[in-house]
Amino acid sequence: GDGLSEGGKAARMPYVNSTAIHRIEYDRETRRMEVWFQAGGRPYSFCGVLEGVYRAFLASSSKGVFYADNIRDRYRC
Repeated sequence: GDGLSEGGKAARMPYVNSTAIHRIEYDRETRRMEVWFQAGGRPYSFCGVLEGVYRAFLASSSKGVFYADNIRDRYRC
């Protein structure tokens, strides 16, 4: 397995190693993702995010670039 429980609760891997992004949370059931930035403030919410996009985001070598290219201005709630 990959460490994420199947069919269970939200997939949470909150804190990430990124100069731009502090934390990412994803709820598999609602397909809602929340992103906290290093600059602080409230998290940005994204809806209708497929799990594959979330996993690719976590696996990306540059979270900031992935966010800019694949997430920002998409998945509006």
